[in-house]
Amino acid sequence: MFWRWGSRSRRATELADARAEAQRWYERLGGQLMNLHGDAPAVRQALADAGERYNAAGSQLEQARTPHQFALARETALEGLAYIRAARTAMGIDPGPELPPLAAARGAGMLTKEREVNVQGQTYRAGPQPGNQTPYYYPGGNWQGRPVPAGWYSTPWWKTALGTGAGVLGGILIADALFSPAFAGPGYGYEAGYQEGLNDGQDQGGDFGDQGGGDQGGGDQGGGDYAGDFSGGGGGGDYAGGGDFGGDFGGGDFGGGDFGGGGDW
Repeated sequence: MFWRWGSRSRRATELADARAEAQRWYERLGGQLMNLHGDAPAVRQALADAGERYNAAGSQLEQARTPHQFALARETALEGLAYIRAARTAMGIDPGPELPPLAAARGAGMLTKEREVNVQGQTYRAGPQPGNQTPYYYPGGNWQGRPVPAGWYSTPWWKTALGTGAGVLGGILIADALFSPAFAGPGYGYEAGYQEGLNDGQDQGGDFGDQGGGDQGGGDQGGGDYAGDFSGGGGGGDYAGGGDFGGDFGGGDFGGGDFGGGGDW
């Protein structure tokens, strides 16, 4: 009898903790959205994407009934905060403390070089910094089973469901051109980090779909990987002009290295 009571109490505590953690990030995202404004295309787009994540996280919080569901809401809010950092970067202000990588971004790394490719008569650009020609930020993730690095892009070709005009096949061709040595120009090769991420995606065989919003998919995001209060990353700290951005993206810059896990992009 005592064991049953202890088990129920432990589950109730875990649920309450997961709810509080998700709510904390959700409120911080909302605070940032209320206090940031900008006219540059990259700023507007990043804030719009952050707003989508805020709405999605709010819906997930309302429906969540388990620690796992609250963890998914938390992940969505964290992704929104990644877009907030991107917006602040595009505004030319301090993006704030470093954030721990999203679960969806593991192995994806980040762009370190500008690149431009032509696919089916269309020009696509990508690079590590925002600009008028690259106003779309992507926080890193998997698309159609392949890693896509964090960075700024000329068009959101990964959002096939939103009708970007690329289509799934076109998106695959764009990804090949941007990230595969066989298609890209000299100096754009990849090393072990990206290849490991690509192999992992192929081994899983999954279509991870659009990582840009809402439910981050199957895995349990709860537990140790996302523990914490910005310890060891960028320190506590508040973002000027918006809620405390302390938080849970701690540690490293998308897995260290130039392109996640050591790959050079």
